[in-house]
Amino acid sequence: MLNLSGDVYLWIKALHIISVIAWLAGLLYLPRLFVYHCEADKGSEFSEKLKTMEKRLMKIIMRPARMSSVLFGVILLLNIQLQDWLEAWLICKLILVLLLYFTHDCFEHWRKLFESDNNNHSQKFFRVVNEIPTAILIVVIIMVVVKPFS
Repeated sequence: MLNLSGDVYLWIKALHIISVIAWLAGLLYLPRLFVYHCEADKGSEFSEKLKTMEKRLMKIIMRPARMSSVLFGVILLLNIQLQDWLEAWLICKLILVLLLYFTHDCFEHWRKLFESDNNNHSQKFFRVVNEIPTAILIVVIIMVVVKPFS
């Protein structure tokens, strides 16, 4: 267990929240780009522009934000007492974070399919997928703030 001082703990917590916001912004925006990409003709100027936008979003914002979210989150987890690891709200949150991690990987896979002009999913599919990060975000915030299972 780490024993972070009050100021250090608050800075790590702030950096974690900032990282999560950046990561979620990408997770909420990328599937919307996929919806538009479904409308674009393969090889068109619009399709190529979307490919660039999707790649930059993933590379410059989403990957670093995910890595920093995990890094700062692990530091915060190492600062809690061992018995707190058994709290149901925390277990639920960590499971949902793993689901976000998996969602991110799925988005990366679909981005690569668009990049190679091999997407076979519809706009409707990506409109539904676009709701997954939002639903997870809502439940995670409730788990962390309300701690309903404590």
